[in-house]
Amino acid sequence: MVDHIVDASPPRGRIEIRSGVGRRRHWSEQIKGRIVSESYAPGAIVSEVARRHDISPQHLFGWRKAARDGRLEMAAEEAALFVQIVMAPQRTATAARPSAPGSITIEIAGVVVRAECGADVGWLTDVLRAVKAAT
Repeated sequence: MVDHIVDASPPRGRIEIRSGVGRRRHWSEQIKGRIVSESYAPGAIVSEVARRHDISPQHLFGWRKAARDGRLEMAAEEAALFVQIVMAPQRTATAARPSAPGSITIEIAGVVVRAECGADVGWLTDVLRAVKAAT
């Protein structure tokens, strides 16, 4: 019979033991929306947001995709703005429509954005960033 076992191997590092019910958790749609909104905040890093909420980054990216596809609703005040960009064929200068009085036309890398007088500046900024990122 063996009285004791001698383990001469070096220490193996940190070990984390989780006890209790398994890791499967249920997240309400409201909590998912809040976490996704947090991940879209300026300067937010998805992996850090996921770590704070004890989920994997892949899980959070899945929720973000659901939000973009309209399957997950975020709170109105925290919701990120998703703007669909439609690329139209470039028109020649003779076929270009003249701008209405008080409106501006912005061209970025061949994409034309027209903004009417009184357009929300924040919304226009988001649209121009999306166009620039898509080109």
